[in-house]
Amino acid sequence: MKTIERYVFGSFLSSFLLAFLVLSFVLTIALMVQIVGFIMDGVPMSLVGEFCGVSLPETLQWSMPLALLVSSILVFSRMSADSEIAAMRACGINIVSVMKYPVLFAALCTLLGFWVNNEIVPRGHEVRRNLKARVSVETGLSVLEPGRMIDDFPNAKVYFSRKEGNWLYDLVVLDQSNPAIDRMVTAAKALVTQRGADIDLDLYNMTVDPVDAEHGTVARANRFKYTLKNVIRKTAYFRRTKDFRLRELLGNIRSSEAQAEAPPAEGDGGGPAQAAMRAFRQREASSLKVEFSKRFVFAMASICFVLVGIPLGIRSQRRESTVGMAISLAVSLGYYVVIILMLSCDEIYAARPWMLIWLPVAACFLLSAWFVRRHL
Repeated sequence: MKTIERYVFGSFLSSFLLAFLVLSFVLTIALMVQIVGFIMDGVPMSLVGEFCGVSLPETLQWSMPLALLVSSILVFSRMSADSEIAAMRACGINIVSVMKYPVLFAALCTLLGFWVNNEIVPRGHEVRRNLKARVSVETGLSVLEPGRMIDDFPNAKVYFSRKEGNWLYDLVVLDQSNPAIDRMVTAAKALVTQRGADIDLDLYNMTVDPVDAEHGTVARANRFKYTLKNVIRKTAYFRRTKDFRLRELLGNIRSSEAQAEAPPAEGDGGGPAQAAMRAFRQREASSLKVEFSKRFVFAMASICFVLVGIPLGIRSQRRESTVGMAISLAVSLGYYVVIILMLSCDEIYAARPWMLIWLPVAACFLLSAWFVRRHL
């Protein structure tokens, strides 16, 4: 008996690893292109490494459940087509016991999915949204491309035709750091250095128009040092629901629910302002609870897909892998479509979308129980 269980689990595990590698490669192609673009633009490797460290594990929430589903259907459909399942039944072997190790492995993947969805994925969202601001602060002009107008800085627009190290050629700068006037600075070439939030320009054959707010004339000089003040700074960043980790998310849910269910203030009488604030708090609480449930439903896909995939694979009478792939696509599509529909109405408090989003999980468990009881 143990030999058969090891044989089945070995086939399942090898198929899972192959499917996982293929799906991970497909899902990370766009990410790798983005990473190569950062490297080519001169983004520091520390930032690139941090981006990779939080972005690559995010693909686990998709690749791991899909790989489990594909391997479940393909392995058990092959065993059914080769009459191995029929031979096990003839020998009095309970098929449920054969499913034991794949299901336990899927349960471990589910626990890993819980951790990834609540710790790694939120961190990845925050890092990616902060990346542009951090690049501007830490690398200055090193990532900017010549030949186009650059408006990445809050108080200046910059153009230059070519770049050699810290030398910029055919430089044009629109300086908007002074609220009283905008200055147009041009130079045949300029040596650029960064000093905190300021950029120092050592200009050659330069012009500035106007000189200042009191003198609207054009000034020229063979060499002049010019400073763009406070043009490199971190932009304000407001954390979103997807950025909260599990403990923060639970705290925000409790706070929003308490405010949404709070009675009207004394003397307010439940007027329009109180009703509008209550509706806002309900939408906020609904959105937070949907995000909380979504993370767990995504993680539960691992065990759900195995519980459904194994019976479907056994019931499949054909050996072609295309049939197994079609079944895998249909199951995963139905599972994720329901999640997407609930996410689209996450702020409708009365519909309880944070509860309805669990429908695919319940459906998978019920379908698996029906298959096992009726057919296995």
